[in-house]
Amino acid sequence: MHPDDQTYAARCFRHLLRSGYLEGVELRLQRGPDRAPQWLTVSVARAEYGPGQTYLSGSVLDQTVLREHLDNTDRFNKKKNATLEILAHDLAGPFAMMQQLTDFVTDKVEPLHDPKLEELLQVMKTTCQDSITLIHDFVDNEFMESSNVVLRRERVDLVPGMREMLEEYQRAEASLGRQFHFEPLQPTICLDLDNNKFMQVMNNLLSNALKFTPPGSRITIRLEEAGPDVLIRVADNGVGIPAALLPRLYERFTPARRPGLRGERTTGLGMSIIKTIVELHHGRISCQSTEGQGTTFTIRLPRPLVVEEEETEQG
Repeated sequence: MHPDDQTYAARCFRHLLRSGYLEGVELRLQRGPDRAPQWLTVSVARAEYGPGQTYLSGSVLDQTVLREHLDNTDRFNKKKNATLEILAHDLAGPFAMMQQLTDFVTDKVEPLHDPKLEELLQVMKTTCQDSITLIHDFVDNEFMESSNVVLRRERVDLVPGMREMLEEYQRAEASLGRQFHFEPLQPTICLDLDNNKFMQVMNNLLSNALKFTPPGSRITIRLEEAGPDVLIRVADNGVGIPAALLPRLYERFTPARRPGLRGERTTGLGMSIIKTIVELHHGRISCQSTEGQGTTFTIRLPRPLVVEEEETEQG
């Protein structure tokens, strides 16, 4: 048995003794120091046919090859999502700056009443806006389309996955002008979730933090176990959200949508999709924000049932 799964396996066995069944439990078998673990999906039922006659029946499926393919897919998806957000920021930012400079030049040349010059400036302004729209349309459409897929839940250790995703942003700190920090309060935090979808949620929250923080700001992801739940916090020290907009933050086409500090466009659908994905995982999302001080989004997700049951009994 893989060392990280031994405690979890013992909890699952105690759950089997209490409830009489165990379904779809994922466990790893250690195959040696230089080999990847073997992934097994175990389902077991208990039956009693009299005093001292207890029988266990079930199935064990070897999911190793499938899991390796899925892990590779998730790894590339995380890199793809982070890269798209970083590229969108890096590409759209200069276009927004060029658009502002074009407005400045337009004001300066207006007294000259030169139709040709005014036409050229208008072409520059339109080209900048079209480019910004194209960039954000591409990122927004990719996020919305891939979010419509049915959840594929599996047991995931959030700590290494989240660290790997954030490293993509940390490598781009110089160009993004922000500091990214990761604070896991436990070395291992496991949840049953769709890893790809959840990382899309985290990328979208980081994208929002980028839009509404000035250069030099700090963006932090914090993970912690809290009783039967896991808390994931994304905090920034940016401009914050007006209090009047907070109650309508998760509506489709919410009035809370607004351009970023550098003119980044938004569809207003992002937070609605995030809330939907979180709730599909039986979780909740909340927001605390103060104008001029920053924003913290907190996602609360339930831990695996067998862990929650055991800790409740011990309490």
